[in-house]
Amino acid sequence: MSEIQRTILSAGIGAALALIAFGCGESSDTPAPPKTAEPAPPSAKPPATAPEAPSDPDTVVEADAELGKADYQIHCASCHGAAGDGDGPVAQALNPKPARHSDGAYMNPLTNDYLFKVIKFGGTSVGKSAMMAPLGGSLSDQQIRNVIAFIRSLADPPYQP
Repeated sequence: MSEIQRTILSAGIGAALALIAFGCGESSDTPAPPKTAEPAPPSAKPPATAPEAPSDPDTVVEADAELGKADYQIHCASCHGAAGDGDGPVAQALNPKPARHSDGAYMNPLTNDYLFKVIKFGGTSVGKSAMMAPLGGSLSDQQIRNVIAFIRSLADPPYQP
């Protein structure tokens, strides 16, 4: 086996291990790959089988973007990048590429309910890639709301509720 083949094999194994370790499928934090076409906006209507996000106003506590930032760095930045540019270390190995949370033109029209579903139940809950793993087992509903608040803070142009 040549040195080049060993290098390529090592890189592929490293990327696969990173995917397994980070469990996030639509984004990563590897060196920024060249920007590609943005993912198509989600359909206006999620699949009929998509679970509904809780809507009981008595259980909703105001979201805290600073707390959300900490969870984002742990659970999301490996794919979506620390600044939400879709350039996390795992992103190069992913297809489709992770959403760019910093792209306000793409992110701002998405509802908080949509973002809640994709984070809690995974990409397939809204017709997206199964590579975006569900985080509902790792994050509480309040933590998810905090992550959404942080994601909203990344948008350029800024998110306007």
